[in-house]
Amino acid sequence: MSDNAAARKNIPPILLAPSPHIVSGVNSAALMRNMLIALAPVSVFGVVIFGLPALLNIAVAVAAAILGESLFRLATRQPIRAKDLSAGISGLLLALIIPPSTPLWMKALGAVFAVVVAKEFFGGLGANVFNPALTGRAFLLMSFPAAMTTWHEPQNGFPIALPDAISGASALETLNSGGSFDSSYWQTAREMFLGYHAGCIGETSILLILAAFIFLLAVKTIDWRTPVSMILSAVAAAFILGLDPLFAVLGGGLIFGAVYMATDYVTAPVTARGKIIFGIGAGLITVFIRKWGNYPEGVSYAILIMNCTTPFLNRLLGRKYGYIPKKRAAQ
Repeated sequence: MSDNAAARKNIPPILLAPSPHIVSGVNSAALMRNMLIALAPVSVFGVVIFGLPALLNIAVAVAAAILGESLFRLATRQPIRAKDLSAGISGLLLALIIPPSTPLWMKALGAVFAVVVAKEFFGGLGANVFNPALTGRAFLLMSFPAAMTTWHEPQNGFPIALPDAISGASALETLNSGGSFDSSYWQTAREMFLGYHAGCIGETSILLILAAFIFLLAVKTIDWRTPVSMILSAVAAAFILGLDPLFAVLGGGLIFGAVYMATDYVTAPVTARGKIIFGIGAGLITVFIRKWGNYPEGVSYAILIMNCTTPFLNRLLGRKYGYIPKKRAAQ
């Protein structure tokens, strides 16, 4: 081999790609690990108050999501990427936003739909248009509305089985229909803030969700703009439309959706102004659905609707990379 040939062989390949050329030590697996840490407290709390049914539902949803994604990628001759934790996160999020009494086969079906239809059909991680977990929930809610709107009061200890479904509905449904609680206003607000009431597995404790929000901000996994603008716009809309602003925040999945769902990297805008507009739109649509829709909760559909606007917001409010230093004025 000639010297020139040997030299050419040792030259590293030149990679051509469009700008910006930014390298970061943070990868998707690291972001997913942070999200798992943030989801752990609400998951444990849900298992504590709802017992074995909640634990089984979480396990089945996570396993079904990972298995469904892996089998689909094997069938389409793509590398399995279960190690990036994205499928497991989608399954866990789905489990936390539906009632603990949902049959296990429904939970598995929703998890597979979330990762295969909502994510893999669009090209896999980073290419999906809609939030996978919310898409899975919307699919289950449309297909099995009775099961998805059946609620049970939490029990002391670690219940093996849930009690009979409560008459009426969740706290949010009671408030939206003009009902009241047996306890006082502030006692009810306190109970809803701490989370010991009927609802979805992971949405009940606002305290733990806010703690997770602070953690995710501290490790720079999410941006504050979308959650804050979503919550504030929901409070303002609730006040204007005659709903209780405090219970609009404490009831349902507003805080959970704002922290864990609306901040999704793939389906939310990338610019600061886009994030704020996204959050405002999601908050307003949530309250509109609660006020006039057939379902008492509107967080899932609000975020999914705003997912449709993300490409438009990214083009309308484009991000500029780099800058030109300002010239100093002549002395």
